[in-house]
Amino acid sequence: MTGAPASGKSTTAYELAAKMGAAVLDLDSITNPMLDVVCELIGAADYSDARVAELTRDARYECLVNVARDCLSAGVPVVMIAPFTSERESPAAWAALESRLTDAGGRASLVWIRVGPELLAQRMTARGAPRDSQKLADIAGYISRLNLDPPHAPHLEVNGAHGPAAQVSFLMQALADPSR
Repeated sequence: MTGAPASGKSTTAYELAAKMGAAVLDLDSITNPMLDVVCELIGAADYSDARVAELTRDARYECLVNVARDCLSAGVPVVMIAPFTSERESPAAWAALESRLTDAGGRASLVWIRVGPELLAQRMTARGAPRDSQKLADIAGYISRLNLDPPHAPHLEVNGAHGPAAQVSFLMQALADPSR
């Protein structure tokens, strides 16, 4: 499950996982305690510091994928939540991730939640999360720097303006299609 910050990834992922009987694996839940340590060690104010991503991106995703593979190997389906930036941009990177998950017994589908800039600004403002404080200080500038283009890798696109129930209904039908 991927999309811009405040696109509704977590809300939709939790509802989808409940319908599927799947575990939710959120990159932030799995790795943010590690990020806190890294931020403290390098003197970074928050996760948006470029040094944090440079030092941790590969390890964070390796943690997420390893937990997903463990679940899949045990017969537990998963819904993963993460930006998947590299995988969205590169069909080869997506294919490599898809292969790792398939080898563990899963069937991977990249889900992109499409949301426009106005709705993103509304949602980010409404959630008022401390992690968004710097973003909210210049919300228009922040959103103008986001890549809101759909993935270059094969994906299912969900209209983020629709409620989670409608999104999940669409996804359940799309994921049931054996040709996916």
